[in-house]
Amino acid sequence: MLKKENRLKAKAAFSATYNNKNVVSNEIIILYAGRLKTDKNCPTRVGFVVSKKVHKRAVVRNKIKRLLRENIRLILKYNRCNTINNYQSLIFSAKDEIVGKNFKDIEKSILILLNKIANKNI
Repeated sequence: MLKKENRLKAKAAFSATYNNKNVVSNEIIILYAGRLKTDKNCPTRVGFVVSKKVHKRAVVRNKIKRLLRENIRLILKYNRCNTINNYQSLIFSAKDEIVGKNFKDIEKSILILLNKIANKNI
């Protein structure tokens, strides 16, 4: 489970991240990035969105969220991508094509998106 300090929960925080309009995507995930951090001691907060358009069954949507959450937890724990620590907030939104993807496919996709967002802001 993702640490409490890394969870993005408030509706206002989601809205602020969406309004920043810093977006990249690939075939299975859309990544919305919030503002760049000014204080490096503040943890990055991460949110996950899987809409009913992806799959009508809640069981499937929750499984997708668990896969996304676990991938991010491992990336944060082992510091596999420094880009993730540059932002105040990140939102990962799943697309329809994510249904049926395995853990490694999702991990690869997340790392590509994090690198893409880093290159976009240079």
